[in-house]
Amino acid sequence: MRKFKIAVLSGDGIGPEVIDQAIKALDAVGQRFGHQFTYCHALVGAIAIDQTGDPLPEETIKACQDADAVLFGSIGHPKYDNDPAAKVRPEQGLLRLRKTLGLYANLRPVTIYPSLRDLCPLRPERIEGVDMLIVRELTGGLYFGERGRSADGQTAYDTCTYSYFEVERIARIGFAEAMNRRKKLTLVDKANVLETSRLWREVVQKMAPEYPEVAVDYMFVDNAAMQLIQYPGRFDVIITENMFGDILSDAASVLAGSLGMLPSASIGAQTSLFEPIHGSYPEATNEDIANPLATILSAAMLLDSLELYAEAALVRASVAQVLDKGLGTKDLNPRILCKCSELGDIISDIIEDTEMHSLRIEKIKARQSTII
Repeated sequence: MRKFKIAVLSGDGIGPEVIDQAIKALDAVGQRFGHQFTYCHALVGAIAIDQTGDPLPEETIKACQDADAVLFGSIGHPKYDNDPAAKVRPEQGLLRLRKTLGLYANLRPVTIYPSLRDLCPLRPERIEGVDMLIVRELTGGLYFGERGRSADGQTAYDTCTYSYFEVERIARIGFAEAMNRRKKLTLVDKANVLETSRLWREVVQKMAPEYPEVAVDYMFVDNAAMQLIQYPGRFDVIITENMFGDILSDAASVLAGSLGMLPSASIGAQTSLFEPIHGSYPEATNEDIANPLATILSAAMLLDSLELYAEAALVRASVAQVLDKGLGTKDLNPRILCKCSELGDIISDIIEDTEMHSLRIEKIKARQSTII
């Protein structure tokens, strides 16, 4: 029996609900393959501020440092979002967690499921063959640079800084991922204006001969934003700096039809964190209507990080099967509407017993059974 310790940071809003479904999937994997997952729950975000005054308590940091991986829900609350004068914010906890754990690279796969193509606002021919991975630098750039205001408060500044080392380690991940995919890498930057972007180009150009099988191209961020909508199928692996990656990966999420479908992994030197890309969706808190699939797919990425590749593949196949049968939460406009918790139950049942793979729709509707 292999044993793994997972730090669970459910966070705010719908975070606890979608995390519960991912844990069901992990437990089903453990049951099927003979693994043991133990969970250490810790506070982060608005709930941590409310209970401790700190969006990232020391106990949470220690729980993450002691774990094999971190499963993260979501953070954010309107009482902080709507108060520009707030000195302590939930998002500060996530930024500090990334810095403390050294989570330097964010990986966001964008996959189109056939049954969800109608949810994409683009014409079907535009999204044919879309399967990309966006690798975003996570601990540098404007979000972590020096910032401030002038003495009179009328001028503000944010500084974007990158080192050769920070760029190289992102490029290394991008090249490695491209080698395992379609062998195409796109660097997105603004090298015609920004000195930091010119450094990114220099580093990637210097590294490219080490990967002769990978075709490398370079694209300004404004052009990349247009290409993501006009010709998204042209992209395989995209690497880019922090702010550009933040914006482009959210834009690319529209291709999948719902924010509730996109997982992510934040890779660190010692541990890694896995989370859905969506926010805390406070309006849906405790309504059991949130889409848990992005979180369940994030759990699949977590399994990959533990080198449990067959287990991760089974989780993804179970999600695909559910979607193929027309099941889903409201955001997916499904033929058969499921609650968040019901979808988690169905997927965990499939994982536990794939021989019993035929979903009996009438019983799902009656909530009597998920499989036969």
